Amino acid sequence: MAILILSNGHGEDVIAVSIAQQLQDLCNTLDITALPLVGEGHAYKKADIPITGLVKKMPSGGFNQDPKQLLRDILGGLLGLTYYQYKTIRQWGKNGGKILAVGDLVPLLLAWLSGADYGFVGTAKSEYYLRNETDWLPQTSLLERWFGSMYFPWERWLMSDCRCQAVFPRDSLTAKILQQWQIPIFDLGNPMMDGLEVSKTPILMTNKDSLTVLLLPGSRSPESQENWQIILESVGCLIANFSEKSLLFLAAIAPSLSLDFFSQDLLSKGWINQKQEKALISLNDPEQLVFTQQRARLILTQHSYSNCLQIADLAIAMSGTATEQFVGLGKPVITIPGKGPQFTLNFAKKQTYLLGESVILVKHPEQVTRAIQSLLQDPQRLHSIAANGRKRLGDPGAAKRIAECLFNQGFC
Repeated sequence: MAILILSNGHGEDVIAVSIAQQLQDLCNTLDITALPLVGEGHAYKKADIPITGLVKKMPSGGFNQDPKQLLRDILGGLLGLTYYQYKTIRQWGKNGGKILAVGDLVPLLLAWLSGADYGFVGTAKSEYYLRNETDWLPQTSLLERWFGSMYFPWERWLMSDCRCQAVFPRDSLTAKILQQWQIPIFDLGNPMMDGLEVSKTPILMTNKDSLTVLLLPGSRSPESQENWQIILESVGCLIANFSEKSLLFLAAIAPSLSLDFFSQDLLSKGWINQKQEKALISLNDPEQLVFTQQRARLILTQHSYSNCLQIADLAIAMSGTATEQFVGLGKPVITIPGKGPQFTLNFAKKQTYLLGESVILVKHPEQVTRAIQSLLQDPQRLHSIAANGRKRLGDPGAAKRIAECLFNQGFC
């Protein structure tokens, strides 16, 4: 059996790879090929999963919901790219292969257009954007309530087609709502949390004399560099107001970015590069850079992402996927809106809907200190945040459960 995986974003590529690897473990004769609709598919290449069709990096980096960014992508050849990808997908369907769509409406629609049997892993939409377990959120419009779901009727129609063999929503609430319609729903968790252990105990303790803070500026350039400067403003305020605590900042920088800008910006703000000093914690990154300022230490790393998520008590974040994963570990996140194109005020607000009380949105960097002080003074709130994160992101191991379901549904 041959499976073509369609995905439309770096995070979606990573999730797709995790499912593909689990499928290959179940059936080593399975022929899996990928077609990343956005970007060049580095995650697939790293996993030695062959890529078919035409791939190309767009000017927006895949985040083209903004009309200006969409126009840039169109001028950069988006329409021609989509047409060639459509031809590849149609040919795949004619050859009798199956398709696994990972992402949103775009790969789902293309899977339906292929004429092949298909499955869908919905990573982009969640009912939490509109409601919680008991009622609609106050900002949910009458039109959205009339539609009845975050998934529009035409998306639900694509998922209820007879050729759609399995749909895997990103959380249990979304699965529960979609079960109102004739859709083959399987509530198996979110692969985003695979490989990350979920802590069973409260994360922050009010009597700690130290605090470890994760810094997440995002992965897209040049936005991440602009976000970094905003985050460093909040870091400066924390150092000034937490003089009684030993502060450790872990900056998880995407491997695709150059560390030069981040380190030079630290030096310009008075941080000292401790070239000969080893960090007090082991991040298993021989290339990490250690900086000090007063009692605070800051580590720049590009190769210890999961380790950073495990070690940190809380995060100051201007990112998407990384923020969700950190929340899924039961930990609180402070977010600050940036200039975009991704992490704007609107994006940050929607993130609070998706992740609930685990995310505290402040308007300005200097407000981060007060938000953290409030958390430290409220252990019960931290317990509630821990439970909320695990509920909204689910338990690790979803990729294996999804692969086993696809196997049982005849995908192999």
